[in-house]
Amino acid sequence: MVTCLRSRFAVQFNLGGDHMSRGFGFLSVVIVLAVGMYIYMQQMQSSSAAAGANNPKAAINITGVKSDLIGIAQAERRYFATEGKYASLDELISANYITVARQRPPYTYEVETSSGGFRVVATRSGDDASGTPAQISVDDTMEFQTSE
Repeated sequence: MVTCLRSRFAVQFNLGGDHMSRGFGFLSVVIVLAVGMYIYMQQMQSSSAAAGANNPKAAINITGVKSDLIGIAQAERRYFATEGKYASLDELISANYITVARQRPPYTYEVETSSGGFRVVATRSGDDASGTPAQISVDDTMEFQTSE
């Protein structure tokens, strides 16, 4: 052990190696990494479940559909702000309010309008066993609903 005295405080250096503390430090790092990986895996599984899908490809597809629905709903709001009424999907496309395609396979889009609001619906065509919802919709309050 070496002690260096400087003005008003002392600094000590331990030149000997304590192998037990190094081993404990390494074991601590491994445990922290394992806990981090466990939390990461749980987060990934819950994000796929939150998207409404059982596999990553379906989760990506549903995320794209939700993005399209939000785009259509925002276009409806802009159309209502300028025209004073809600529009069909064809009217939104022809008036250049949106550039979204009418479908994202296996989902097709439609807009249901009334005097008091709108609802944008994505309907899955065919029988899909990947656990994706049969319908995903968003209304004028921008809230999503799904149905099997």
